[in-house]
Amino acid sequence: MEGEKLPRISRKGIQEYLNKEMPHVELQNITAKGLIIDHARKGFVRCTFIIPPSASDAHGNWQVGAIATIVDIVASTAICTETAIIRGNVTMDYNISYYSSVKIQEEVEIVAEVVGNKGKLSSIRVEVKKRGDGELIAIAKQWTASNEFRAPWINHPSKL
Repeated sequence: MEGEKLPRISRKGIQEYLNKEMPHVELQNITAKGLIIDHARKGFVRCTFIIPPSASDAHGNWQVGAIATIVDIVASTAICTETAIIRGNVTMDYNISYYSSVKIQEEVEIVAEVVGNKGKLSSIRVEVKKRGDGELIAIAKQWTASNEFRAPWINHPSKL
């Protein structure tokens, strides 16, 4: 029963987290704006995303750094459905391969799945595909570790 509640809670909580602009994470705020979680269950997340003009390179393609950032965000989302930890995951190893490009205003599907979880260490696989024809854009594999560290600006307001 508990396992059934986790994805629903995580989907709602993470969607709210993604929609809420947070201080000190400006890159994530810009990159994830418009990301929609379509489906979430334990260890699995599927999202859709329309590439915004702010994420384009000089040729009107989705900039590879923006792809890497959103892949990291979606991977963290998948970990949350597995562990129920929204913050405190640190990327330890990150490998991404790019196969094709996508233009701004095109829609993509991003699927992240937790491949393995050993307590504080998790392995995640993420695929990015064009929504219409399923053309592969990128595949990423990531290792993350759960960390109890909390940044000072999150836990303690300034005393100044």
